Amino acid sequence: MMPVDRFSGHADLYAQYRIDYPADLYDVVLAQVPQRGTAWDCATGNGQVAGALADSFDRVEATDISEKQLAQAVQRPNIRYQVCPAEQTPFANHTFDLITVAQALHWFNVDAFHQEVRRVAKPGAVLAEWGYGMVQVSEHLDPIILDFYRNLIGPYWDPQRRYVDEAYTTLPFPFEQAQRFNFVARRSWSLDRFLNYLRTWSAVRQYLYENEEDPVTVLGERLKPLWTPDELAVQFPIFLRTGRV
Repeated sequence: MMPVDRFSGHADLYAQYRIDYPADLYDVVLAQVPQRGTAWDCATGNGQVAGALADSFDRVEATDISEKQLAQAVQRPNIRYQVCPAEQTPFANHTFDLITVAQALHWFNVDAFHQEVRRVAKPGAVLAEWGYGMVQVSEHLDPIILDFYRNLIGPYWDPQRRYVDEAYTTLPFPFEQAQRFNFVARRSWSLDRFLNYLRTWSAVRQYLYENEEDPVTVLGERLKPLWTPDELAVQFPIFLRTGRV
């Protein structure tokens, strides 16, 4: 099974407009990791999570299948970036105290990834997998955005998208002391900022590729008279699962 890369073609947009994760998520993860020598951030993208982990670990290894994504990555002296798939890495056995993967697990061969986790994790290391669901804005805007998500671009999502909608509850997690947590990321965004975030969606990029027109522009016209004041509160439901290897 070849790795799926849906983000190299718009790595610059991804780096600018994808959300970051709340501090309380990192607090929950780090509280489970007493030894903080080395962490692996898998499918690091633009290095957002790797940059956050670099404040707490001596060394962070960060991998992705996209060279273009890594070219946008946060640079820190204790982070090393490498191109490789999640399921087969160059790391030695029993290397990591913490392994993270954010908003990417659904693209993996999950069983093969978990097998690799068991190989490269130290005994008792922590695996943390998380993602986020549909953005929420207001009772007036949400039905319009949901119609866009399900109907206009719905046919252009990869089948794996359903795992995100199911908050990874239907993906295997065969690890000890498994726990689930929920968070909310809250931001204040202009309409332009919001629309550019939507342009990072893989289904939007596929629609644009197949139809040679930007579906977000039409949505923007529908939202414009309702997006008042200039910035609105948007929120993202975040789900996290952790376990001990």
